[in-house]
Amino acid sequence: MTDTTAVFEQPREAGFGDYVALLKPRVMSLVVFTALAGLVVAPVSVHPMIAFTSILFIAIGGGASGSLNMWWDADIDQVMRRTQNRPVPSGRVTKDEALAVGLALSGIAVLMLGLAANWVAAGLLAFTIFFYAVVYTMWLKRSTPQNIVIGGAAGAFPPMIGWAVATGGVSLESVLMFALIFMWTPPHFWALALFMKEDYSNAGVPMLTVTHGRKSTRVHILVYTLLLAPLALGIAATSIGGPVYLAASLVLNAAFIRGALRIWKRDEDVAEADAYAVEKSFFKLSLVYLFLHFVALMAQKGLAAYGLGGW
Repeated sequence: MTDTTAVFEQPREAGFGDYVALLKPRVMSLVVFTALAGLVVAPVSVHPMIAFTSILFIAIGGGASGSLNMWWDADIDQVMRRTQNRPVPSGRVTKDEALAVGLALSGIAVLMLGLAANWVAAGLLAFTIFFYAVVYTMWLKRSTPQNIVIGGAAGAFPPMIGWAVATGGVSLESVLMFALIFMWTPPHFWALALFMKEDYSNAGVPMLTVTHGRKSTRVHILVYTLLLAPLALGIAATSIGGPVYLAASLVLNAAFIRGALRIWKRDEDVAEADAYAVEKSFFKLSLVYLFLHFVALMAQKGLAAYGLGGW
């Protein structure tokens, strides 16, 4: 059996870009965008400088979570093709460095967000980091096929944090934005798991595709998509919704349900390349789905500021 620990013991010298990669910038961009959306659609205006610094420290907190995740998951990241080139498994950054960066940035982000905005937002950020690093990464990910269902809460908190920056609290609207991401996460990641099944199997991660098979995973994707649609549409009836958001949500949910139905009805005997194309197409659609929902919320708020687009 090959000894994989040597990679971590003798890392190559890391560059600035390696430490940036340690923070998972693509995931961080989603954190920043949804937190900004939560801040923008809140009923309380925020000084631009406070808004900027708050989003900056929310981003740093998201990056800290990514660093802690890479520290803990270094062993399985090295096995999975999708993650082999990350800074820790590739040997460019040591595990100890990843842990130190994650802890330091966590403390800085939470403290500075509390000082820049308020301690409710800071507390939510601290809980988000803890949930992603400890509850999801250290516990759920390797112990249950429901890992991404429960763990999806970590990625759903940013709009609540943004809302709390503006309002100093939590409301129905911020909870619904949380719920939108929470319910979107399983079909999004299960689609990824469908065309990356061997990665999770090789790494020993009990993703639904590994424990229950592809057919069951496709059924789960359809069920969660059908549950997601009324939730997403229901936001239109709240103070942050409106006809512009409703129109966008109707189109997006129709497309998302259609994509889930295509996956659900797919013949198991279809050529692997065709299956891969369907699953990857749905995964990409899921990214557009979430992005445009939050764009629609911000557009609705922008139009409302000019007395347009309301009910």
